[in-house]
Amino acid sequence: MGRSWGRYLSGLARRSLTTFSVLVRIMLPVMILVRIGEEFGLSQMLGGWLGPLMGLAGLPAEAGLIWAVCLLTGLYGGVGAYLTLLPDLELTVAQHSVLCAMMLTAHAIPVEQAIVRKAGASFLLTSMLRIGVAFAYGVAAARLLAVTESLSAPLQPVWLAAGFAEPGWAAWAVATAKSLVSIFAILTLLLVLLDFLNMTGLTQRITGLLEPVLRAIGLEPRLAPVTTVGLLMGLAYGGALIIQAMKQQTFGPRARFMALACLSLLHGLIEDTALMLAIGADIRVILFGRLAFTLVFIAALARMLKRGPEVAPQ
Repeated sequence: MGRSWGRYLSGLARRSLTTFSVLVRIMLPVMILVRIGEEFGLSQMLGGWLGPLMGLAGLPAEAGLIWAVCLLTGLYGGVGAYLTLLPDLELTVAQHSVLCAMMLTAHAIPVEQAIVRKAGASFLLTSMLRIGVAFAYGVAAARLLAVTESLSAPLQPVWLAAGFAEPGWAAWAVATAKSLVSIFAILTLLLVLLDFLNMTGLTQRITGLLEPVLRAIGLEPRLAPVTTVGLLMGLAYGGALIIQAMKQQTFGPRARFMALACLSLLHGLIEDTALMLAIGADIRVILFGRLAFTLVFIAALARMLKRGPEVAPQ
């Protein structure tokens, strides 16, 4: 028993360090560039351009820069930008959760939509779909939270190291190092969570619950199982499974598009959601509300395409 635990812990340490080294190569350059941008006023300039748009979702202008970085580099790049800008922002839990939900829906567009294109759907159309649905949900969630006065308490990010807001590069470097240590701890806990879900069979149970839902909203029954796996484990994995499925069976363009549209909007529900929960987002906004909003949208899209010709956007 002791040896088994020892092997697991050593393996966990290796996985954590390997994954963290990859993430640092993404996050640290982003954090440095955003810091330089702040020094020269570029963040404020970009924020001025994006401010009116983000204001519709109840967010400050700087949130647009965070989301733009996330769209280009991925969730961890977005978190890196967030770490640098957050000390100067005065966000409520509601605003933080809305921004996290938008980041979860639309991120890493150049990489992930290239996978979607390889699997058989339009890069441009699915990219616009992700950004549009992310923004629409952000606006809807912000309005609902404002009307109900929910999650209006100020955000108090305990995972953010003090020092980011202090002048000077030395204080910033110390705060950056401390916050990266926090990210490493969060990453290790996420790996433990994923291991637990797999060992207890909960991942398979969740997959079993989602699969009939996807069929009910209009996805091709033969593609529902592989799409469900992608929803939980990530777009790269799900996209690869769909590519493999197309080699073995014939699917019409509409079936491919619907599966890949669903996968584009909802994927990595376990790991990505857990990351945002760890940095203080509310689960009702980033998971339950986002899931319901997106499934309703997919059902409406499936019905609309069903009425059209036997083709789907490529």
